[in-house]
Amino acid sequence: MTEAISPLSAPIVIAHRGASGERPEHTLGSYERAIEQGADFIEPDLVPTKDDVLVARHENEISETTDVAAHPEFAARRTTKTIDGQKLTGWFVEDFTLAELKTLRAKERLPLLRPENRKYDGQFEIPTLAEIIALAKRHHVGIYPETKHPTYFASIGHPTDALLVKQLQAAGWNTPDAPVFIQSFEVENLKRIHQMTGIRLIQLVDKEGGPADGAAPSYAAMLTPEGLREIASYAFGIGPNKSMLWDGKLPTGLISAAHAAGLRVHPWTYRAENYFLPSEYRNGLNPREHGDLDGEIKAALRRGLDGFFSDFPGIGVKARDEVQRERKK
Repeated sequence: MTEAISPLSAPIVIAHRGASGERPEHTLGSYERAIEQGADFIEPDLVPTKDDVLVARHENEISETTDVAAHPEFAARRTTKTIDGQKLTGWFVEDFTLAELKTLRAKERLPLLRPENRKYDGQFEIPTLAEIIALAKRHHVGIYPETKHPTYFASIGHPTDALLVKQLQAAGWNTPDAPVFIQSFEVENLKRIHQMTGIRLIQLVDKEGGPADGAAPSYAAMLTPEGLREIASYAFGIGPNKSMLWDGKLPTGLISAAHAAGLRVHPWTYRAENYFLPSEYRNGLNPREHGDLDGEIKAALRRGLDGFFSDFPGIGVKARDEVQRERKK
């Protein structure tokens, strides 16, 4: 076995939308399951309601993750909007008050890949950030919120940066040692947040495209040595697509380059289903069958990962702990 490369920080396990491989995502049930499995952080994606309450949904369009289409009283709210250049038709969080959203119930977003999760459809509400903070405090875990579409929301009169920072400050979280990371695919909002709080920030990046706020021509341009140093001026780390760590079976050097700039690396998203796994970790041909997620995570951890997002935090915790034991031998 190749000797493991050390991370800059002890690796953390981030429950991606909770234990979303086992419960409908962004529900208290999903977060509670992740906590049971030993996750260090639970991740809420945050969008604002019509009355400016931050709630957890992966997207502001909610037809895939709630039963809103079954509510005739909201039929007239169905509309088409352009979000970060993409035209979407459905129902949008910002057109509902919190009281109205609380009448909806969550459902599984990937029913064909995760049919077992459908038995939880209808059991959970859309949680608020306040409810998630309270849950995290009760169980002594951290939170890892993502600000979704901040430029879009600011453009329609719902700026979210100050809302988020104010709520975190009210929870007593405003310093670098707080059990919080704030993440965004955009740049300018992270720079604004950097001026507002000492909480650690994570710049999300992807293999293609660039930030929706136009702050850089592409994510690739942000990952040059100069670009990484610029990120380090306002962020604690980067959150890359996990595919960016490998060129086939060989490491790309992204982890080493980020570490050289003093940045931690928290890639997304490790999932157990064959559909999401690289070919060498798949088990058969059925896309919903689980493959060797443990092996995929361990291979990345041995390259020096500082943390990672997973829909299956229980598998992630076990893999992380085993690699940590290897290092101590």
